[in-house]
Parts: sequence; C-alpha cells; structure tokens
Amino acid sequence: MKAKYINPFTDFGFKKIFGEEASKPLLMDFLNALLPEEHTISDLTFKNTEQLGQTESDRKAIYDIYCENDRGEKFIVELQKAKQNYFKERTVYYSTFPIKEQAEKGEWNYNLNAVYCIGILDFTFDDYAAEPERSDVIHTVKLKNQYGNIFYDKLTYIYLEMPNFVKEESLLNTRLDKWLYFIKHLEDFQSIPHIFNNDIISQAFEKAELSKLNAIEVDNYENSLKIYRDLKGVLDNARDEGILEGKLAVAKELFKNGVSLEIIMLSTGLTKEQLSGL
Repeated sequence: MKAKYINPFTDFGFKKIFGEEASKPLLMDFLNALLPEEHTISDLTFKNTEQLGQTESDRKAIYDIYCENDRGEKFIVELQKAKQNYFKERTVYYSTFPIKEQAEKGEWNYNLNAVYCIGILDFTFDDYAAEPERSDVIHTVKLKNQYGNIFYDKLTYIYLEMPNFVKEESLLNTRLDKWLYFIKHLEDFQSIPHIFNNDIISQAFEKAELSKLNAIEVDNYENSLKIYRDLKGVLDNARDEGILEGKLAVAKELFKNGVSLEIIMLSTGLTKEQLSGL
C-alpha cells in the first residue's frame, strides 16, 4: 500500500514536521511533553543550525534543529538514524557550541542559560546502558557527583530510544506517549487515528501528508528517503552478517568437540551448505 505520510526518520521528514517556522507550535508541544512542567516553553525562536568553531580550522557542528525559548534556554534536537562510533562524544561536543556562544565580551559573571540536547534515536544503544535501562524509552542524563546528586542542572541530555516504545493506541496515557506513537508509526498510517482528533498533533499529520508537498519537496523527500533506506539496508546486512559469523563460530566449536552435523544444524539454525566450509 502506498504511503500517505512522510517518514519522520528521514532528514526531510523530520525537519518538515518540526523544523519550519510554521512548525513552531508542534515543536513547542513536543518539547513541553518531554520536559518537566516547571520548564514549560511559551515561545521559541529558530536559530542557525550551522555552528562554527572559533577558527577556520575548527570542526563545525550542524544540528537538525536548534532553537531558543523565551528565557534564553537553548535546545538542540537531533534525529539519529543509526549507531555510530563515539555517539556520546558527538552529543557532548555538540552541546559545547550553545554554551560557548553565551560568552560575553568584557566583564562577565559566567552565568549561563540552560542547554538541552535531545536525541530521537531510530535504534537502541544498549551497549551504552546498564542492564536495567535497556528497555527504557527515555534516558535523561545530567552532571552528577559521586553521591548521585546533581552537580550542575543547566546541561541536560535526553535520548529517546524509539524501538523501545511499544505502546499500542489504547495504552497511550501521556502527551509524550502520543507524540512518540505519532513519530514511530506515522509512515504506516492511512488516516488520522481518532485519538488525535481535535488535537494539535493532527496539524502534524497535515504537514506530513505527501499529497500536499510541491514538486521540489517531493524530489527532496524521495532523495532523503533513498538515503534512509540505503543506510538501513547496509546496517541490516551488517547485522545479519555479524549474526551469521557468530553462529559459524559456535558451529566450529561444536564441530571441534565432536558434535554431529545434524545437532549443529538444529542448534544454530544453519543449513548444510552454510556449514560446508567447516
């Protein structure tokens, strides 16, 4: 069945829904659903997403969405489609730019506005998390001391592991539940679920409708979708190859210990052809 709505995990789709001037009410509602009530945002201003270093040779940072609220607090919102090396280091590095840009010339008392780095992840980073955390959807990270007390409360990293969000429509209890359900399943919808009737999220459906894109937007979206699918294909293939290599290693050990070919096939799920190299 042909998709009716854009894929929000593509660069184009994510920025179409949350990164345009007309999308500010949607982005504010999403951030307010994510942040504690005392940090409610009443207004947002989009800022330049390209952040330059202090010299020409410095590495720059390019955010998906960078904005500031009416209190001067900074928000970086990033869509992360796949795992990468030094993922944590990358987000920490990105957070230094909105910190450094607050520096004032001359006499300055170093009072900083809060910075929030929000990552929407289309994967699980279970290798970064302790065992009890691996099924969590939301990971909130702050600077703490050796006693677990918050040392500095103006720098916050929030990661949303979308594959861990498994709630069905009937179990959506919170505002954030609705947004996560929307993001995860948008491309699969053929109509707006009744739970979003008379809801601001219904406006996100309107922005995401493929039939409302102009010709240039359609072309940009198709290119973005191809990049997303190619990346997913490479990652899926690498994962499958890794699983196969692991099974072959197990089979080799079993074979060395005199286990019969039939039992190895049953234990690993490998075929006789796959085991022929042993």
